[in-house]
Amino acid sequence: MASSTHPSFPSRGYPSNLGKLPDRSMAPTFGASTTQQQRENARLERERERLEKERLEREEQNQLTEEQREEIKEAFNLFDLDKDNKIDYHELKVAMKALGFDLPKSEILSILQTHGSPSAPPPPPTSSNNNNNNQQYAHSNSRLLLPFPQFQTVMAQKILARDPREEILRAFELFDEGGKGKINLSDLRRVARELGEGLEEEELAAMIEEFDLDGDGAIDREEFLGICLQ
Repeated sequence: MASSTHPSFPSRGYPSNLGKLPDRSMAPTFGASTTQQQRENARLERERERLEKERLEREEQNQLTEEQREEIKEAFNLFDLDKDNKIDYHELKVAMKALGFDLPKSEILSILQTHGSPSAPPPPPTSSNNNNNNQQYAHSNSRLLLPFPQFQTVMAQKILARDPREEILRAFELFDEGGKGKINLSDLRRVARELGEGLEEEELAAMIEEFDLDGDGAIDREEFLGICLQ
C-alpha cells in the first residue's frame, strides 16, 4: 500500500513579541503628568492671588491723602530707632498709637504674624548650660519685624476703615486743651500761634461766634462735628 503524502501546511508568521508583556517604559505617564499639571495650576493660582493682593494694596494707598501718607511715613521713621527700615513689636505699638490706633497686644501680635518677617537670629550661646542665654536666644530668634511697605499697607487699611467721626473727634482733642469738652477762644489762640497763623483776636472771636450754636462762648464736640461734616 502506497503511502500517501500530505502537502505541508504553510507556516503562519506570528509576531516575535507575542506573549511578552509591554515595556513599562513606553507606557504613558498619566499620573506624573497630572501631578505636574496640578502643581502648575497651584503655582498660577498663587501668582494670581499675589497680583490681586498687590492691586488692592495700591488702590488703598491711592485712596489716602498726601497728608495721611506723610503721617504714616513720619510715624514709622520716628520709631524705627535703629533705622533698618523695620520695626519690632514695641516700636509698632507706639507708632500705631501715634497715628491714633491704640491696639491691644493680641492685635499687634496678629499684625506681625500676618505681615511681619523673622529677624536674623544672633549666634547661639556658646554654653549649653547657661539657661538665661538660651532663653534670650530663643526669644530673639523668634522675633518678628514689620518692614515699611507692610506698615504702609496695614495703616492704609486701618485709616480707610476708620469712622470719619473718630478722625474729627481726634482733631477736636488737639484743640481742646485739658479735655474740657469745648474749644474756647484761648484754645483757638494757642493753636493759631502753634501753626504760625497771624490771626487777629477779632477774627478768632468771630470764628467762635459763627459756630457756637448754643451761645455758651465755645464750640463743643457736636458743633465741631457739624462744622467738619458740612
